[in-house]
Amino acid sequence: MKKFLVLYRAPNSSFEQMKNTTPEQQKAGMDAWMSWSQSAARLIVDMGAPLAKSLRVAKSGDASPITNDLGGYSILQAESKEALAAALKGHPHFMMPEGFIDVVELMPIPGM
Repeated sequence: MKKFLVLYRAPNSSFEQMKNTTPEQQKAGMDAWMSWSQSAARLIVDMGAPLAKSLRVAKSGDASPITNDLGGYSILQAESKEALAAALKGHPHFMMPEGFIDVVELMPIPGM
């Protein structure tokens, strides 16, 4: 099985909108994630976590905050990107307004 970095993304306005949900809506979202994680257990290598604000570090060592559309990540496994994409149909991240998911194959490092 191949491993994939799965990036949960959406416009910043969508993340702001989600911050204003009620406790009941937040619980429903977490329940959907827990249900998905149980049904997809064979795919999960590392469930991952939400991601906080980013800091870009330049070659000079200077660091500055940046805005991006990353909300979280997981490490999943499947036979191919296409097989994983099919398994992500109905994923709870799609409850996020304008949410989308990027799937990136993790390539082995030769000699390691």
